Amino acid sequence: MQKRYLLPLAIFLLLAAVLGLGLNLNPRLVPSPLIDKPIPAFVAPVLTDVDQTLSHTDITGEVALVNVFASWCVPCLDEHPLLLALARAGAVPIYGLNYKNAREDASDWLAQHGNPYTAIAFDPTGRIGLDWGVYGVPETFVIDRHGIIRHKHIGPLDPSSLEQTIIPLIDRLKTERG
Repeated sequence: MQKRYLLPLAIFLLLAAVLGLGLNLNPRLVPSPLIDKPIPAFVAPVLTDVDQTLSHTDITGEVALVNVFASWCVPCLDEHPLLLALARAGAVPIYGLNYKNAREDASDWLAQHGNPYTAIAFDPTGRIGLDWGVYGVPETFVIDRHGIIRHKHIGPLDPSSLEQTIIPLIDRLKTERG
């Protein structure tokens, strides 16, 4: 083999190895720089009432979930029954962040599928989501009573993620002092 082919071959093999490693990574394990930091400050109109607002201070004071969703998001519909069940159980208040959606579309979607949310911030441009580090929808954040982000779940919630991670964390945060 001629030496002039060795460098391109070595570069190709290195690139193939890097790409191969990337295929084995779990996209749900993207670390958030906001973990253990206060929730980003925001004030947004409430989806269901343009005369009301929801802000970061409304989410502080008790353990809560913030779920980022949109009516155009198919995986959001997949996780929706779990959010409804969680809301019915009264385990934790669930706040919604309606992301890059038309108000009417989101309202119609909730009327059709049910509304598990304590309140919903309307974010039609995605600016609030950007401040929260949202990569896409759905995403769910666990917030402690001091307004600190303790966990970020990327993608739709499923029974396993609720039972193994989200609910135990909520229970632990509820019993923490201070």
